[in-house]
Amino acid sequence: MKQNRISYALAAALVGTVALVGCKKKEEPVATPPAVVEPAPAPAPVEPAPAPVSATSVTVGNAAAADKSVAAVSTFGVKDKIIVSVKTDAATPANAAIDAKLTYQDGQEAGKQSTTVKAEDGGTTNVEFTKATDWPAGKYKVDVTLNGQSVGMTQEIEIK
Repeated sequence: MKQNRISYALAAALVGTVALVGCKKKEEPVATPPAVVEPAPAPAPVEPAPAPVSATSVTVGNAAAADKSVAAVSTFGVKDKIIVSVKTDAATPANAAIDAKLTYQDGQEAGKQSTTVKAEDGGTTNVEFTKATDWPAGKYKVDVTLNGQSVGMTQEIEIK
């Protein structure tokens, strides 16, 4: 009988151990809180670089003075020469592409002239439009671009 008691005791101890192990809670991994991330400082605003060349005025006329200045005219004759005078200013001398375009009142392009100049402090460039035949009577719009960007000084003229 002694052997049975020991066997029962060992069996009971074994069952108890298994029961304890089976009932033991599994340890869940502890989640580490996310690291506090401070936002990066906002980049300093970037100031646009000044344009190397800018147009300071656009004048349309039919005669140029020795200094290339043109007296503004808004009405032209059908045989008149049309001169578009563009004053430019450059902080440092730079090449500038100046385009002048005449658009007739119906939206049709009546002429386009392009020139490349070395723009310097206070320079003036004249672009001339002539026609072997008479200009059609009507209203025209004169647009100028400097290095592909509109100078925002559209002029309107009339040919009678």
